Amino acid sequence: MLKRDLHQAEPIPEEARATIDALLASGDLFRYHAPQNAPVTLLEQEFAVMLGAKYALAVASCSAALFLSLKALDLPRDAKVLIPAFTFAAVPSAVVHANCTPVLVEVGDNYRIDMTDFEAKLTTDIEAVLISHMRGHTSDMDQIKGLCDARGIPLIEDAAHSLGTTWNGQNIGTIGKVGCFSFQSYKLLNGGEGGILITDDDDIIARCVIMSGAYESNWQKHGLDCNTFAKYQNELPLYNTRLSNLSAAVIQPQLQHVTRRIRDGLRNHDLMAEQLNASPHLSVPSPLVPESRAPDSIQFNLVGFSDDEAHALMRETKDRGVAVSIFGLHNGNARAFWNWKFLGDTPDLPQTKAMLMRACDVRLPASLTEDQVNAVADVILSSVRQIKRSKAA
Repeated sequence: MLKRDLHQAEPIPEEARATIDALLASGDLFRYHAPQNAPVTLLEQEFAVMLGAKYALAVASCSAALFLSLKALDLPRDAKVLIPAFTFAAVPSAVVHANCTPVLVEVGDNYRIDMTDFEAKLTTDIEAVLISHMRGHTSDMDQIKGLCDARGIPLIEDAAHSLGTTWNGQNIGTIGKVGCFSFQSYKLLNGGEGGILITDDDDIIARCVIMSGAYESNWQKHGLDCNTFAKYQNELPLYNTRLSNLSAAVIQPQLQHVTRRIRDGLRNHDLMAEQLNASPHLSVPSPLVPESRAPDSIQFNLVGFSDDEAHALMRETKDRGVAVSIFGLHNGNARAFWNWKFLGDTPDLPQTKAMLMRACDVRLPASLTEDQVNAVADVILSSVRQIKRSKAA
């Protein structure tokens, strides 16, 4: 029985306490109260520098960042937006909220976009592409970016799970026109909730800042060197998706821990992957060659499992303290596209559905020790052996 809660986050760094206490004492939690250098503004500036982007805007969630990014593209109503079929429900929801129509692309058993299906569906009526690097798995961004650029289609990256991941040495989130990240508690930076978008585009940052809720020239307090804000003031609707100073004060001190968390998360993932891949019944897909990952979870496929055996694995590992979720079998899972009832009729995506029916998901925080990683692996492997012995008996 594993005694460590895999959903437990690292403590908020001690150096955050002084800023938090000062904010609580002042009650000054709204980002626009300060004339300049509010905690949210400082977070944006440091995050942009860390990723190598020109601009950053912190907002209430990654979903809000995706929504604002789509709205900033000024797409026509009902515009078709290509997204992967393996993602979190918030991604197609952001497309719907932006009055656009999601078009789902098949995903292979390595959790990455099927490029044949992607190219086939990148038709002349597609107005934008939103790539979700689901669970930190990077699709072939060279091909995707090349196809989008050749057809003049804007590319947005949902990098909620990919802070610290690189593609050919370039930070994920900086390949597309906009990159969106999450500060939800299970992510590399923990704000409880929150998100941030980055871009090098003057027009997009101006539109996003205004729509995020920068009313009455509050855009001037962002400290951005951009001359396009004034033309959008009072011309765009306000969606009020701002981040509070308190959230920023929680998140900002964690930036200095990102490199360590990336290192330790990758160490834990690779240690686990080596052990799971030694079993003939489990398979952890390898990263693509240009990809350097920053995982905080692990995904693996069941090999030669029936539905009954797969359900038994979820029950057995849960009883032993490790929550193994199978995307397609875990009841109501928001990452199984057929559960997105708000889209209407379920599309026919047999490849993605087959993958989801055997793809397992386990939290693997960077803060785990090597012994704890080994203990998680032992729970999974011993559960698999027990289930397969029971079948053979």
